[in-house]
Amino acid sequence: MNCALMLGREGSRGFPGKNTFPVLGRPMMAYPLLAAQASKSVDGAWVSTDAEVIKKVAREYGARVIDRPPELCTPQALGEDAYAHGYRVIRDELAKDGKTVELMVLLFCNAPTVSAELIDQGVKLLRERPELDSAVSVSRYNMWSPLRARKETADGTLQPFVPFETFGDPKTLNCDRDSQGDVWFADMGLSIVRPRNLENLGDGLLPQKWMGKKIAPLKQWGGCDVDYDWQVPGVEHWLRKHGVVPA
Repeated sequence: MNCALMLGREGSRGFPGKNTFPVLGRPMMAYPLLAAQASKSVDGAWVSTDAEVIKKVAREYGARVIDRPPELCTPQALGEDAYAHGYRVIRDELAKDGKTVELMVLLFCNAPTVSAELIDQGVKLLRERPELDSAVSVSRYNMWSPLRARKETADGTLQPFVPFETFGDPKTLNCDRDSQGDVWFADMGLSIVRPRNLENLGDGLLPQKWMGKKIAPLKQWGGCDVDYDWQVPGVEHWLRKHGVVPA
């Protein structure tokens, strides 16, 4: 079976209540669930959470609930460990009926920029290419090239976050946003992974070790996980452009 697993917890500091914040008339977390439901490749959906309001919305949209342990609900807890826990719950639940997990479709409550078509594309790709560990949604953000990143130093000035020499001869660098080629970011909308990734997290690449090492891009535009309220208009624009009708 291909199983969708979405994470969301209580206690966001930057944007309290973001997971159920109204977006085009629906809770934000509804959109990844709707994408999973519309996918031809997903056989069932689960939501791992500690929040009663998230559990309520999850059930309203046809998902089963996994009670996430308290130690996986702290601000310091890592998403990779919550995914691994949720996977084990699903795996063991299916095993009772003689079923197994083929692929895990990993979602976040606060990442609504995912479509059923993208899910199906990723599942098809992993079936065709068994050497891949995962297929993940990425968006091109050349304006956020590592070349442009800065950090504040002890004297209050800005210095390169990454030494310019990392990119080659500094004399050849310039401020044009496209000068380093396309910069693709995992936009956190979708990760389709093989079970082995979640069984062996230590083998994966940072910073999202659930993706494994051989990661294929599922290219889209404007994808993001919402951490601040100012991102909501951009998400609504994305949803409208993808044919979503307000509730």
